[in-house]
Amino acid sequence: MTKRLLLISNSTMVGEPYLEWPKTYISDFLKKNGIKRVTFVPYAGVGLNSESLEKSYDSYLERVSGVLSTMGFDTESVHQANDPVAMINAAEAIAVGGGNTFHLVAEMHRTGIMEAIKIKAENGTPYMGWSAGSNVACPSLMTTNDMPIIQPASFNCLNLIPFQINPHYLDANPEGHGGETRQQRIEEFLVVNKKKIVLGLREASLLLVENDQMKLLGSRPARLFAFNRTPEEYPEGSDLSFLL
Repeated sequence: MTKRLLLISNSTMVGEPYLEWPKTYISDFLKKNGIKRVTFVPYAGVGLNSESLEKSYDSYLERVSGVLSTMGFDTESVHQANDPVAMINAAEAIAVGGGNTFHLVAEMHRTGIMEAIKIKAENGTPYMGWSAGSNVACPSLMTTNDMPIIQPASFNCLNLIPFQINPHYLDANPEGHGGETRQQRIEEFLVVNKKKIVLGLREASLLLVENDQMKLLGSRPARLFAFNRTPEEYPEGSDLSFLL
């Protein structure tokens, strides 16, 4: 199968404009694949407008299209389509934004675009996502950091990669916080899901997948977790194709 994936840990670094740090990667990814128009999935953006989900989606589309337009790309959104599946089936490229992963997955299942995106991406349509949008490229949403504000029909996701991502991976808890570290949460997951692999994707890092090749790009190392094994660090620039 032909796959072209750009899986970004986070959209924005503190003090920077929206999508600023991955901007060059996004532009290169889309231009390399000859893309003119991006089909956007805004369903994770539930809190961008307090009046309604629809207005939140509108705000999210405006934010994303504003950035993509500066790179020379047009943007459309599935929330404005009478038939979201048909829009996905006709997409040149697909972008899935971050936010609440549970709500994103619930809506992707409800609208039928989960399966439609999977088929498109597995057959070569470029797919990019950040935060929750990277999480849904995994087999399931179970390594998200988000609150379950809604119950999806299933935790199953796109399964475009055979391992789990934990986006926004943090090495330690904030000062004064007595709860579990991110590593402890991932280790809990692995106790129950012993055959799974989890990649802690730190902010300012991303994965570029081209067919059976995968590289860690950005400016931060990633941490790989497996059951009953000491976590391994992989520096930026690493070839992580063995995970595929």
